[in-house]
Amino acid sequence: MNRLKNATSPYLLQHADNPVDWFEWGEEAFAEATRRDVPLLISVGYSACHWCHVMAHESFEDETTAATMNEHFVNVKVDREERPDVDAVYMAATQAMTGQGGWPMTVFATPQGHPFYTGTYFPKPHFQRLLAGVSNAWTGDRAAVLEQGSKIVEALNERAALPAGPLPTAHTLAQAVENLSRSFDPVRGGFGGAPKFPPSMALEFLLRYAAAGGPHQEESPATVGLAARMAGETLEAMARGGIYDQLAGGFARYSVDAEWVVPHFEKMLYDNALLLRVYTHWWRATGSPLARRVALETADWLLAEMRTPEGGFASALDADSEGVEGKFYVWTPEEIREVLGEEDGAWAVGLFEVTGTFEHGTSVLQLPVDPDDAERFARVRAALLAARALRVRPGRDDKVVAAWNGLAVAALAETGAVFDRPDLVEAARAAATLLDELHVDGDRLLRTSRDGRAGGNAGVLEDYADVAEGLLALYGVTGEVRWFRRAGALLETVLDRFADGAGGFFDTADDAERLFQRPQDPTDNATPSGQFAAAGALLSHAALTGSARRREAAEAALGTVSVLAGKHARFAGWGLATAQAAVSGPVEVAIVGAPDDPATSALHRAALLSPVPGLVIALGEPGSAEVPLLEGRGLVEGAPAAYVCRGFTCRMPVTTPAALRTELTS
Repeated sequence: MNRLKNATSPYLLQHADNPVDWFEWGEEAFAEATRRDVPLLISVGYSACHWCHVMAHESFEDETTAATMNEHFVNVKVDREERPDVDAVYMAATQAMTGQGGWPMTVFATPQGHPFYTGTYFPKPHFQRLLAGVSNAWTGDRAAVLEQGSKIVEALNERAALPAGPLPTAHTLAQAVENLSRSFDPVRGGFGGAPKFPPSMALEFLLRYAAAGGPHQEESPATVGLAARMAGETLEAMARGGIYDQLAGGFARYSVDAEWVVPHFEKMLYDNALLLRVYTHWWRATGSPLARRVALETADWLLAEMRTPEGGFASALDADSEGVEGKFYVWTPEEIREVLGEEDGAWAVGLFEVTGTFEHGTSVLQLPVDPDDAERFARVRAALLAARALRVRPGRDDKVVAAWNGLAVAALAETGAVFDRPDLVEAARAAATLLDELHVDGDRLLRTSRDGRAGGNAGVLEDYADVAEGLLALYGVTGEVRWFRRAGALLETVLDRFADGAGGFFDTADDAERLFQRPQDPTDNATPSGQFAAAGALLSHAALTGSARRREAAEAALGTVSVLAGKHARFAGWGLATAQAAVSGPVEVAIVGAPDDPATSALHRAALLSPVPGLVIALGEPGSAEVPLLEGRGLVEGAPAAYVCRGFTCRMPVTTPAALRTELTS
C-alpha cells in the first residue's frame, strides 16, 4: 500500500499514485523493515528536481520495478526540503562512499537506518540489477552488509568537525577577497567553470567589503576595488544571461555552462530571495539602473508567481512542463516572429540572441545589451510574456519553508523600503505574519506548512536563524516591535537548543529525532549555513540590545570563517559577510520621532539607503524602551533625531538626512 496520499509535501504527493508501497520517513517504516527483516530503500529528492522526475517515470511508475522493490525492501520517500536533517546525513554517507552526491539520492540501509550502499540517479536497467544485487547480498552475505553499514556510521561519526579559529579580522577578509579572485572568471563573471551557480552569499560579502572601503585601505587597498569589480561583473553577467528570465524576472537554479546562457530551469525561492537582496544592495552602493530593474522585476515575479493564498511564498517552480525540460521558457525565431510580426520579430531575435542556444533549434533568451528603444522593448517583452502565459506552466511546489520565507521577508522588506514600494513591504509583513502565527509553536518553530496547515517537521537551525534575520530586517523597515520580539525569542532557542558547546551550532535541536549522526555543517551551500545565518542574526540582535551573550555567541560561531577564508572562501560567503559587519561594528542607528512626521521618515530613509555593512536600525517614538538601543534617546529641540552608535556608544544626535549621511560615512 502506498502511504503518501495524506502527505503535506507536493513532492511526496507526486508519488502517491506509484505502484511502489511508499512509506513516509518515520518509525512505521523502520518497524516494518525490522518485522519483515528486509533493508530500507530510501529515495530522497524534491519537487523541482528534473532527474527525480526522470527516475520516477522510468522506475517508480513501472509495475515490474515496483514489484521488486515491494517484495524485497521497505521503501521510504523523503522530501529533502521538508527533512534537511535526513538529507544531510545520508548525503554525507553518499559523498563518502561514492565521491559525489546529488538528487535523486538512493540509499540502501539496514532496518536501523545505517546506510550500506548509496548512489544518485540510476537508469531503469541499472536500477533493476542493483535491486537484485542488494537483495541477494542481504540474504546471502548479511554479515558483510551489516559490517559495511556499521563501518560507514562509525567513520562518519568520527569525522573531525571543522576547526575554529579566532574572530576574523580585516586581514582575514582581505585574504578571502584574494582567494575568491583566484577562481574568478574575468571574462564571464562568477567563480569557477561550468556548471555555474549564483554565488549569492559571496557577492553579499564582496559588496559589504567594498562598501567598508576605508578600514581596509591600509590592510590591502587593491582588494577594495577588486571586490567591487568581481561583484559588479558577476551581477551584470547573470542579469544579462539566460539564467535570468528576461521576460518575467527571477533567476533559475544554475547555468549548465560557464557563460550563464543555458540554465537548469527550476526556479527556487531561496535563490531569488538571496539575489533580490544582493541586487538591491548593488543598486544602493552604485545606483546601477540594471541593478534596480533586476531587483524590482525579481520582486514582482516573487509576488506574481510564488505567493500562496495564505501570504507565504512557495518553494519552487519545476524545470519541466509537459515532461520537457525548459519547454515553457525557450523560443525559436519562428515562434517569436509569429507573436511579434516580421519587423519586431527580427528585432527581438537579434536583441535576445535567439540563435539556437538550447535544444532542437530553440533558444534561451539573453539580453547582452540594453536596447536603444525602451518603449519598443517594453512592448515586445509584454507581447512575448503574454504569449508565453498561454503555454502549459511548470508545476509549483507550494509548501512554505520557514527558512526560505525568512530570506524572502528580509529581501522584500529592504527592497520595498529602498525603492519606495509599500506593496513589497506589505508582502514581507504578510509572510512574517504567517510564520509567526502558523509556524511558531511555543518557543519552537515548524519547518513547513501547506494550504494553511502546519507540517509536523521540526525547524532546523537555518529556519530559526533565517526567520530571525528576516524579522529583524522587517523591524528595521517598519519599526513594528513584534518582529524584534519574535526574533529575540527564536534566537534564545538557538542558544539553548542548538549550541555545540565549542562555539558552533548543530543543525538540529538537542531534542530532535535521533539519526545515526547529528548533522552539523558550518559551510554555505545553496543557502547560508545555519551556523553563519545564526551568527548574522545574533550579531544584529546584539547590536539592538547590547547583549554581550549574543555578541559573544556570534563571534564564536564566526571562528570557522578564519579557517575557510584563505583557501575556501566560496563556502563561507555569509560568514564573511557577517564577519565584515562585525569588523565594521556593526553600526547602530537609533531613529527617534513620531511615525507620521516627515522628518522621521527622511532620517529613516537616509539610514536605509546607507551601504554601511550590517547596519542595524532601531525606529521608535520618544520614550520607547522595548528595544534597548532606543532607551534614553530623545528628540533634539523637539525635532526627530538619529543617533549613530557602535557598541551602544553614540555620537551626538543629528536631525537632517545630510548630517546622518555624513555621520555614517565618517
